[in-house]
Amino acid sequence: MLYYIFDFISESNGGGLWRLSFRAGLAMILSLGLVLLLGGPIINLLRKKLIGETVRELGLDGQKIKQGTPTMGGLIVIGGILIPALLINKLDNIYIQMLLVTTVWMAFIGFVDDYIKVFRKNKDGLSGKFKIIGQVMLGLFIGITMMMNEDIQVRVPIVDAQNNGYNIVEEAMIDVPTLAGKPIIKRVAYTDELLTNVPFVKKGTFNYHSIIGSDRLWSGILYTILIILIIVSVSNGSNLTDGLDGLLAGCAAIIGASIGVFAYVSGNSVFADYLGILFIPEIGEVLVFAACFLGACIGFLWFNAFPAKVFMGDTGSLAIGSIIAVMAIILRKELLIPILCGIFLIENLSVVLQVSYFKYTKKKYGEGKRIFLMSPLHHHYQKKGLHEVTIVTRFWIVCIFLAILAIITLKVR
Repeated sequence: MLYYIFDFISESNGGGLWRLSFRAGLAMILSLGLVLLLGGPIINLLRKKLIGETVRELGLDGQKIKQGTPTMGGLIVIGGILIPALLINKLDNIYIQMLLVTTVWMAFIGFVDDYIKVFRKNKDGLSGKFKIIGQVMLGLFIGITMMMNEDIQVRVPIVDAQNNGYNIVEEAMIDVPTLAGKPIIKRVAYTDELLTNVPFVKKGTFNYHSIIGSDRLWSGILYTILIILIIVSVSNGSNLTDGLDGLLAGCAAIIGASIGVFAYVSGNSVFADYLGILFIPEIGEVLVFAACFLGACIGFLWFNAFPAKVFMGDTGSLAIGSIIAVMAIILRKELLIPILCGIFLIENLSVVLQVSYFKYTKKKYGEGKRIFLMSPLHHHYQKKGLHEVTIVTRFWIVCIFLAILAIITLKVR
């Protein structure tokens, strides 16, 4: 909304101020400020309405003091993302539209889950199958949009498009600025192929449409299935990670900052050409959205850090994971998710391994055995006697390491 007003003013005065980097900075400040300003009153309202956490008895240190802590604080995060995004982002951008749908849809599913837990006094919340159905529906929407929307294209050298048999939507001669400052003229092609960047491979790209020869229909179906699996995995991994004060909010902020870097270089023709990655027209707007996401997560951490004054609940955790997954997908960086979201992956695997091994040993020996003292993994370390703050800090450090590793894949090829 504000984008169009300030864009007009900026153009009238010669332009310059209302550029991407300025809008990203403004978005982050606005998001952070909104969360800090409104967080306290919202928490007080939740407390007055007795919207508190019901903690299951798991035998963990410090567990009882969390009983009754206001939950559904994910509403603070969602508001901190949506309000600045609606004000500052260019709303006719297809990537922003996809991210807005993702945020609202998954926040709604998480809200229903929290509502059942809090107001219906059902500790299990929304049935797992309904959560999966919601995630699958989002995956179908993202996958079909990525395949069918005419505004979603990537730019590649014309030679690469011709040699690889890409479907060429448009050809163009463009002046490409260089790091040396002197532009060069390039002949390029815009294509709607489902291309993605392959990490650690020089100028490595993979075309999902080539999975089954030239059969774009079945290749597209397999691509959509992959998108669904990514969204379900990252969303559930985010949900599992939200088990200690500040753990998910801190990790999400680190991941969001990394995604902002990818959005900037993927939407800048100079850096995209220099780094040998796909240049994606109009993807720069995702940088502004990532700034909103980052500001909201950091702001929420103010209230969620140990000892937490509020928990985000599934309203926030499911939405955060889905937003991260969709941002990675539209940036053509989904193959980096195992690194970028390594904490989520580890938390997911710890639960899968624990449950699978317990069932296997119970069937074979008549008594179930465990790999970890408790899963997800962060509870294992709690059982070992580590303080909650120590565990969270070390998980953040690992997340920072993985984020740096993901970023340097841009150069290490």
